[in-house]
Amino acid sequence: MFSWLRRHQRAAAPEVRTVTEGLKALYRAKLLPVEEFYRFQEFHSPALEDADFDGKPMVLVMGQYSSGKTSFIQYLLEQEIPGGRVGPEPTTDSFVAVMHGDAEGIIPGNALVVDPKKPFRHLDPFGNGFLNRFVCATLNNQVLESISLIDTPGILAGAKQRVCRGYDFPAVLRWFAERVDLVILLFDAHKLEISDEFSGAIRALRGHEDKIRVVLNKADAVETQQLMRVYGALMWCLGKVVDTPEVLRVFIGSFWAQPLLNPENRRLFELEEQDLFREIQALPRNAALRKLNDLVKRARLVRVHALILSRLRQELPSLLGGSGRRKRLIQRLPALLARIQREHQIPPGDLPDCARLQEQLLSRDLSRLPALKRRLLAGLEELLSRDIPALTPLLAGDAPAEPEVRGGAFEGARVGPFGAGSEDEEDEDEDSDEWVVLKDKAKYDEIFYGLAPSGGKLSGRRARGWMVASNLPSSVLGRIWQLSDVDRDGMLDHEEFALAGHLIGAKLEGRGLPADLPPRLVPPSKRRHKGSAE
Repeated sequence: MFSWLRRHQRAAAPEVRTVTEGLKALYRAKLLPVEEFYRFQEFHSPALEDADFDGKPMVLVMGQYSSGKTSFIQYLLEQEIPGGRVGPEPTTDSFVAVMHGDAEGIIPGNALVVDPKKPFRHLDPFGNGFLNRFVCATLNNQVLESISLIDTPGILAGAKQRVCRGYDFPAVLRWFAERVDLVILLFDAHKLEISDEFSGAIRALRGHEDKIRVVLNKADAVETQQLMRVYGALMWCLGKVVDTPEVLRVFIGSFWAQPLLNPENRRLFELEEQDLFREIQALPRNAALRKLNDLVKRARLVRVHALILSRLRQELPSLLGGSGRRKRLIQRLPALLARIQREHQIPPGDLPDCARLQEQLLSRDLSRLPALKRRLLAGLEELLSRDIPALTPLLAGDAPAEPEVRGGAFEGARVGPFGAGSEDEEDEDEDSDEWVVLKDKAKYDEIFYGLAPSGGKLSGRRARGWMVASNLPSSVLGRIWQLSDVDRDGMLDHEEFALAGHLIGAKLEGRGLPADLPPRLVPPSKRRHKGSAE
């Protein structure tokens, strides 16, 4: 008797609490049916899965070989990547997804694409030629708790770029560009030429220019006057290959944990690094907004795709000549796209690449293209005009528990005289081991008292000049300051100063910095203080 009521109750939409949940539901209900009917996956990109909505923000790092891609990632993490190699030759010949894991390890590509928890399942169609050069490196690193990093093969130049990679390199880059939150293009200050392969790689990012950030790396190797010329030359090169009226943001610096070769531009490098770090740190906070933006972009592309295919199906019977009809229709595609654009008032930026679409249509039977289905397109219009705007009030409450990327080089850029930021409390158990800094204490005492401490302590301003003389990057010195200022008073006493000198010496010798100060490095007079509540 009340069956109609039960049907109505089943049809009621479930309550949506987050933007991500709402986007997943809308995609399955209204966008995916249009994609499947108009075969969107055959022409553009595979269907989205839950992992594409639920995954952490991703950063794609691209550049020519020896531009410092792997070093840049290791600089952010302050940790080496398992299996990673650094050198002047093309050492990275694979795509490496650097992700968080409980233990260090490497997952090969064929195992990676069958894992439903990873957002890489739709890379399978690129075949073994690609999957054999795709791995996931897992690290227990605090930075990776908030974001994932994608290292790419070094882009080749000269005769090397004619070597076949065994897979469609630009298509793989296009796949990643659609899904990542940020694309970082690295340039070596000594190698600004954009090879044919690099130009093709940049063209693969078409439609995602808002995600691109350019880094002029190894800028400490050139003097100030030369750096101005290098910067101008880079902007000129980019203007020839990036099809956008806006100027791309270029960050200048030296992104590796080695002393600066030319420290006269240190302040510039500090400011540029802070700006870049702020953008990366904001990715988790803006993740929901980025997913909403990308789904709107995808829905607009699906709408245009549906209109083009249905118009091609409509135009086909009007052409005579059997097998020659397809060829003539494809040749008329530019004029047809212009007509569709005028009739439906489509912005020029929403139209697909005409040459690429013509190439795709040559291998397809146009008589089997889908016809216009107004009900599906009406649902798509409703998605864009009503459903997605209804999710925007949820953006304010969809922030992650940890709104910023923390750890690694991001901590060193925040504390003490090398950056502004909050100070973290650290706890260590009291330990009676001999202080390893003791053997060099007399040397550092002489330097300490030569800097004229006040009240037995050096301020950040006084200590900064001596620390900067090491030519280590400011984020590294900031991390050393954080470890050395044991009592968190913003100053260094003679023991803390000796500890800072010891850590600087260790870094100059190529050793890493500890995540937390081990007991053997804690100054003797601070060991009781270190174990007490502050």
